[in-house]
Amino acid sequence: MDRLIAGYRTFRGGRWQAEHERYTELATHGQKPETLVIACSDSRSDPAAIFDASPGELFVIRNIAAIVPPLEIDGAHHGTSAAIAFAVLVLNVRNILVMGHAQCSGVAAALDGNIGDDVPFLRSWIDLLKPAVERTDHSANETHRTASLERETVLLSMERLMNYPFVAERVQAGELEINGARFGIADGKLEVFDRTIAAFKAI
Repeated sequence: MDRLIAGYRTFRGGRWQAEHERYTELATHGQKPETLVIACSDSRSDPAAIFDASPGELFVIRNIAAIVPPLEIDGAHHGTSAAIAFAVLVLNVRNILVMGHAQCSGVAAALDGNIGDDVPFLRSWIDLLKPAVERTDHSANETHRTASLERETVLLSMERLMNYPFVAERVQAGELEINGARFGIADGKLEVFDRTIAAFKAI
């Protein structure tokens, strides 16, 4: 906790002072982010840092492996789905970016069925990646297959977003777009999915 308090003090005396007017505006008028980022919880891939975002610019959902779960209408608790609905229907975001990353432990767990068995809730969540695992080249070496699955995971989440009626309706009306990206932790490179070539392309 000491490290967090020290960090807060640095923030309060630095960035908060510099952007005080922006924070005041956000407090008075509320948030109006144009982009929803669905990212991994991994501490190494922070969307706000990667995109040099200002306060109020991004609405961010973070979970293991940046997974968009299938649409399920039941009485269970659906945190990711609720946040997607809030971003689209209440905040009226114009862009949804699904961002995966290299060296993703969630993706590694999807390839190795033994990882996460002793962690509550994790295995059933990771199993949501099975369709993406099936689409990867099983003959590829571990490094290439892992990188491929990191990209396929992004594509799977992008596809699942279109199964949410309120997302599909806005996409079809030209009011919302869905994009995908993969961030390289070691090299800092960002790959964005290019629909014209149906592949990820480095920025």
